[in-house]
Amino acid sequence: MEEKEVVSKNFIEQIIEKDLEEGVYDHITTRFPPEPNGYLHIGHAKSILLNYGLAKKYNGKFNMRFDDTNPTKEKVEFVEAIKNDIAWLGADWEDRLFFASDYFEDMYEAAVKLIKKGKAYVCDLSADEIREYRGTLTEPGRISPYRNRSVEENLKLFEDMKNGIYADGEKVLRAKIDMASPNINMRDPVIYRVAHMTHHNTGDKWCVYPMYDFAHPIEDAIEGVTHSICTLEFEDHRPLYDWVVRELEYPMPPKQIEFAKLYLTNVVTGKRYIKKLVEDGIVDGWDDPRLVSISALRRRGFTPESIRNFVELCGVSKANSSVDYAMLEYCIREDLKLKKSRVMAVLDPVKLVIDNYPQDMVEYLDADNNQENPELGSRKLPFGRELYIEREDFMEEPPKKYFRLFPGNEVRLMNAYFVKCTHCVKDENGKVIEVHCTYDPATKSGLGFTERKVKGTIHWVSAKEAIKAEVRLYENIIDEEKGKLNEDGTLNLNPNSLTVLKECFIEPSLAGAEAYDSFQFVRNGYFCVDSKDSQKEHLVFNRIVSLKSSFKIEK
Repeated sequence: MEEKEVVSKNFIEQIIEKDLEEGVYDHITTRFPPEPNGYLHIGHAKSILLNYGLAKKYNGKFNMRFDDTNPTKEKVEFVEAIKNDIAWLGADWEDRLFFASDYFEDMYEAAVKLIKKGKAYVCDLSADEIREYRGTLTEPGRISPYRNRSVEENLKLFEDMKNGIYADGEKVLRAKIDMASPNINMRDPVIYRVAHMTHHNTGDKWCVYPMYDFAHPIEDAIEGVTHSICTLEFEDHRPLYDWVVRELEYPMPPKQIEFAKLYLTNVVTGKRYIKKLVEDGIVDGWDDPRLVSISALRRRGFTPESIRNFVELCGVSKANSSVDYAMLEYCIREDLKLKKSRVMAVLDPVKLVIDNYPQDMVEYLDADNNQENPELGSRKLPFGRELYIEREDFMEEPPKKYFRLFPGNEVRLMNAYFVKCTHCVKDENGKVIEVHCTYDPATKSGLGFTERKVKGTIHWVSAKEAIKAEVRLYENIIDEEKGKLNEDGTLNLNPNSLTVLKECFIEPSLAGAEAYDSFQFVRNGYFCVDSKDSQKEHLVFNRIVSLKSSFKIEK
């Protein structure tokens, strides 16, 4: 008898399947509803892929919707960036692209309906007074003196708000629910405010705008969303969400479900903090590779596959927790290790001179592009008398168990020959500028036989044929040891988050590398051609991730 494979389902999948089985819904529609007031980050990727993945799994529909109800912070730039990021992640909304602003007329009419039902009123209290009247977690709120206005008066005042009669903050429309509710969100929340602002989508047509908690359930209901999946901070807002769709009498009300946010250690995701980093010039934009915005991860060299794998490993739960950044690095290493060529690049060069190699001779040596994946083929490497090696691969007075170059020691040059160090040359400051050695022609790589064995292998590039490049090395932008915030609430920045190396040399096979092309630089890590600053005549590489990881996946 064959054993059936046990498929584990997360709690959201269990809810959806129960709803479908019981006929609560005959299909499912999910949505991703970003506010266009900044760039998306890695936490948003979880929500995007979760909502899109559920729609695909249950043959449903996926809506891409911009919750653009706050024109004070929204820009077309953010709209376009968000669309690009979501498409890059592989979430296809097809022809289902929506804007909350498309429903402003519907929302206004919904507010009028609530007024007519005696469920909403115009209030003259200021924002500070509303906050004072709201009460606390242990004390009920106080009734606004304007709560008992007549339906007719409220209709007239609300229309005057729409027609621009009042200044910003002079009047608001509030839902009439329960000022004694233990849930503060239900204490007559503001659902419309006056804002004389130009909207990126509707221009100057409106000077009243709905609040998010009022607009969001209406948008879901209009679009036929069945499961409105959001993060845990909206759990206390769910009674208001349900109140709105119930009072407006939508025939198939959507169901809000909350899941835990994705928190990464030692990164900055708050839009307020990132905006300040951008404005202060600490980073070079929302896509600076030290950030974890989706566009920054893409620029740094992360792939959609690596992010999808990361989100899958994190799972879906109701409990908030933090994920180590090393898990994200693990996912990109796993994705790239069999896909990318392993090439040679010297980041901190010192010249290596092979004194007994013919002066003008150049030979081309065979090198596999990726020994773990023969399908990537091979290439030819130019080899000559003068090479560049990493400065750390030579020491005049080495410690024990140092197996690289030092006077009298022999190593293999990767894909080439054995070389034996004879001496070095220093400048007037005592800095080594040349390492001299001799080579043994009988030890050419690929011949398959040599009497001697060496313990060290180092990489190199030909000094004559190598291409000069700029390389950028990144660390976390937050100082891990001191914590995320200083005592004054500012970010505790790592002063070594970016190191720029301008005197690097790469093998000539990379001459035609273009934006987003990525490679493994042997012994140095995975690197990607920078999409913003790299040019054909001046290549710039970002280090995606180093080669070593302390992170392990438990099997």
